[in-house]
Amino acid sequence: MASLDVEKIRKDFPILKTTMNGKPLVYLDSAATSQKPRQVINAVAKHYKKTNANIHRGIYKLAEDATEQYIKTKELTAKFIGAESYRSIVYLRSTTEAINAVARAWGDANVERGDHILITEMEHHSNIVPWQLLAKRRGATLDYVKLEGSKFIDMDDYRAKLQSRPKMVAFTHVSNVLGTINDVEEMTRMAHEVDSTVLVDAAQSVPHMPVNVKDMHAEFVAFSSHKMLGPSGVGVLYGREEVLEEMPPFHAGGDMIRSVDFQESTWNELPWKFEAGTQNIEGAIGFGAAIKYLKKLGMENVREHEKTLTKYALEKLAGSGVKAFGPGVEEIEKKAGVIAFSMPGAHAHDIAQVFDNEGIAVRSGHHCAMPLVTKVLMQPAVPRMSFYIYNNEEEVDKAVAAISKVREVLKIKN
Repeated sequence: MASLDVEKIRKDFPILKTTMNGKPLVYLDSAATSQKPRQVINAVAKHYKKTNANIHRGIYKLAEDATEQYIKTKELTAKFIGAESYRSIVYLRSTTEAINAVARAWGDANVERGDHILITEMEHHSNIVPWQLLAKRRGATLDYVKLEGSKFIDMDDYRAKLQSRPKMVAFTHVSNVLGTINDVEEMTRMAHEVDSTVLVDAAQSVPHMPVNVKDMHAEFVAFSSHKMLGPSGVGVLYGREEVLEEMPPFHAGGDMIRSVDFQESTWNELPWKFEAGTQNIEGAIGFGAAIKYLKKLGMENVREHEKTLTKYALEKLAGSGVKAFGPGVEEIEKKAGVIAFSMPGAHAHDIAQVFDNEGIAVRSGHHCAMPLVTKVLMQPAVPRMSFYIYNNEEEVDKAVAAISKVREVLKIKN
């Protein structure tokens, strides 16, 4: 297996040549959004310069060229995640909108009073609140699977709660706080044994490791362009074709229509049935360039680089007096490139502010996972470092050195 040439990769990212607070930028917040290589930036600019037109509607060449590019990005996306056809690839604005689409369209059509919906305690708000709203609309019960040791899903609790035969089981592939990599195939298999439909939040996995939706066997998988080198405003909902065919549309107007009469309308074929109005065409084209970039690197290599860097960071942090959450070095195979931590005597926001002064970008707060951070980890907030293809050991060393700077600034004794 080839290793990533990180220094070569870094040259593709213009923002990494900039400074923050007068110091070279160290960007450790890719779990929130990734930086963009020049190949993606150039693809968007080229579209605006040469092929800017609305898709599907025009029969002139410019519109046909834009439509062709848009469809090609769908084909790239389908192949990237192992889907059989681009018919199963719906573009929305974000992972959040993709999950909301399923909760609203599939949920309202299938969940009834007294039914159960099952999620886990490690979910992002985007995989909690849509199900809360659905449960309230339909009179259903929302259940949570507990965690074991504040690291992993408690599989005994999961098995027990599946006995309620939930209509929907939704869970994250990778926790954006703990970095825990869940066994999606096994969890989906267990859910299907009780005839549950499964949605996987793959926002933190598709950008960072090989993902094949056919191996997952889930009915729905959601992820976003902006976390995998692409532009913001493009979210992906993968759905099994037979499920999408049955699911009613949730947005109406524009391209999702086949025909309209004064009282009745009929819907377009997949995937256009779920894409109402003008789409983020330039974003999708940039997303296609991002997929090509990642495919060239090889997702196995991306995963190995992040695993190596995360292990290095955990070992360095072990001697720095901070507590890292989630799987540790000995469980590195189940750990993604995300490290949330706490430091006695220092609030998360103060830590992030000191890091900022040192030119290091880390996120601080609940990370849109308030129940996990406050109820399970028992923290008011946590700072988080997250890694990607352009990070290296030197940047980890700077982050560890910044922890000493926190002690100095806040006058914390060892």
